[in-house]
Amino acid sequence: MSLYKKYIGNLFVTLRFYVALSACALLYVVAYFVPALFVISNIALTIILLLVATDYIVVFLLFKDPHVTRQVNDRLSNGDTHTVSIGIFNKMPFVIQLQIIDELPQQFQERNFLMQQTLGAKERGTLQYQIKPLQRGVYQFGNIILFIQSQLGFVERKTLVDAAINVKVYPSFTNLGKHGLISQTTISEHGSKVMRKIGQSMEFEQIKEYVMGDDIRTINWKATARKGGIMVNNYTDEKSQQVYCIIDKGRLMKMPFEGMTLLDYAINATLALTNTCLQKQDKIGFISFSNKMGSVVAADRKPIQRENIMQVLYKENTDFMESDFEMLYMQVRSKIKQRSLLILYTNFESLNGLKRQLNYLRSIAKHHLLLVVFFENTALTALSQAKAFNIEDVYVKTIAEKLAYEKRMVVKELQQYGITSIISSPQNLTINSINKYLDLKAKQVL
Repeated sequence: MSLYKKYIGNLFVTLRFYVALSACALLYVVAYFVPALFVISNIALTIILLLVATDYIVVFLLFKDPHVTRQVNDRLSNGDTHTVSIGIFNKMPFVIQLQIIDELPQQFQERNFLMQQTLGAKERGTLQYQIKPLQRGVYQFGNIILFIQSQLGFVERKTLVDAAINVKVYPSFTNLGKHGLISQTTISEHGSKVMRKIGQSMEFEQIKEYVMGDDIRTINWKATARKGGIMVNNYTDEKSQQVYCIIDKGRLMKMPFEGMTLLDYAINATLALTNTCLQKQDKIGFISFSNKMGSVVAADRKPIQRENIMQVLYKENTDFMESDFEMLYMQVRSKIKQRSLLILYTNFESLNGLKRQLNYLRSIAKHHLLLVVFFENTALTALSQAKAFNIEDVYVKTIAEKLAYEKRMVVKELQQYGITSIISSPQNLTINSINKYLDLKAKQVL
């Protein structure tokens, strides 16, 4: 660092300096009319200059830079709030005043971020602030800029602390534990009938006495001979079912809601559902598509599968192309041989939009259990429920009701062809997806 940069370039004068100088100038103006005050004005100016010089010597020549560190998680969760801490240690034996600017990632678009702190002699302090990322990707935190003042407060010195770091923002993972509690309950949705059927897997459970309705093919003749009564083998239900989350990356998934795109909400729901499926010992896989096929992760139930899917979800991005459902059908038929539960995250804004893709969805549903998940337009819902006070309000309300009705018709059209579907607001997508998966699993419809 050059001498000019060190002793002059980092020098800034404070508001206190300008106030003192303005007061001295005003005193000189008054002294023009009252000459007796001229001597007092000179004394005041001399005192101010001496104080400024003293302040400069303390801040630039005697001062030791405080020790500053930033603490932030190496992984952030998209759509969730995180706390960032800045620790400061004052090495000087007197009080200092600090103005702190942390160079936040450009994704936050924050231009007026400033914190203030006063530290006593040899004192440690901690400042905290919260951030909420709304996009996946790499977030680059820059340096920490300090403006340091002594107690005199006439000048301040700018100090740059090298604290640049890159942090990756992954799909929402902080609430996986909360969603995991849902998967532990055995309570099903209202109206669903939970049925227990005897599985035909080779995993033996027990030998029990024959009762009317048991499959006679499972009679254990050796146990029957020993017991003197008819005994049958009982097998456990098939636990490991195959589930695929399919995400549409087409242009309709680019729509924003509270700062996040619909694609990000679908990605967060997929990660939470992955965790739930693994807890239920199901095999979980992932497929993405738009006008061409995206990522494909084969279904598996190993614990590492969640991390594998998270890494794939981290890189997914939407585009403005029309999604090709015909290609999706062909890929599903070629890559998924076993009958599986397919959870398709997509969006249809109109009934005509659905009808263009309905034949492909029906074809997929012939070979797999298809669950179509699409989004409720909460803005339209709010407009349709608002009161109308003039002709324009009536017009807006009518159009909103028409579009909301189209959404309901999409659900009925899918139900007409035996395709299960749910419509959810973006903020409730994760919990609704998990509840529906648990409900389908409890009914054993796969």
